Amino acid sequence: MKAVVLLSGGQDSVTALYWAKEQFNDVYAISFDYGQRHAAELKAAQKIAHIANVKHEVIDIKHCLKSTSPLVSDNDLETYDSYDQMDEVIGDRQELTFVPMRNSLFLTVAANRCDYLDFDNIVIGVCEMDNANYDDCRSKFIESAEEYINYSLGRDQRNGKHWIMVHAPLLKKSKAETINMARSLNAMEAMSYSHTCYAGQTPPCGECHSCVLRAQGFKDAGIDDPIFSRYS
Repeated sequence: MKAVVLLSGGQDSVTALYWAKEQFNDVYAISFDYGQRHAAELKAAQKIAHIANVKHEVIDIKHCLKSTSPLVSDNDLETYDSYDQMDEVIGDRQELTFVPMRNSLFLTVAANRCDYLDFDNIVIGVCEMDNANYDDCRSKFIESAEEYINYSLGRDQRNGKHWIMVHAPLLKKSKAETINMARSLNAMEAMSYSHTCYAGQTPPCGECHSCVLRAQGFKDAGIDDPIFSRYS
């Protein structure tokens, strides 16, 4: 009953971390420095891990992921005036912030840590409902990732080791449902230190995809975003 948790420092990963603390006896959180524009999330992850009292590692993979995504390039972020406008602009296309193979790489390293630490679970805070159309945040990807991880490690009961399970507890939840889940898990103090803004700004810019999505989620949940209490 031990789990490696992917902790980006954003709101979903906070909720996934606290969910893991409820489910498992031992939790080890990992974050990635991949040269992201919003590197402020790494400081947030360190603070959140401290509040949650879990072991935490920041893994340096800068220069590994190449993309035209504005998260790892000089390209401009798309900004939006409202949730409805964002939903109309993005539609069925993939949001431009998508970084190819990012979650695949993160899960591969998480599996490495599981094998090294003798853990049997990975927790990731991906969500299909984020209006971004990321293919690596879908059920089929999570199921396929679990298979490739275990076949890569020979964990098909031939070597006496348990199958590593990949858990995505937020996969089918809206942002409002995730926020209510975080509140039920007593994660709101940690949530107040989370960093979601893709522009890397503190206070958040309020216009990028992640900021607009977060604001709408708290609005739908009928809860004030605790992050703003630190800037008042």
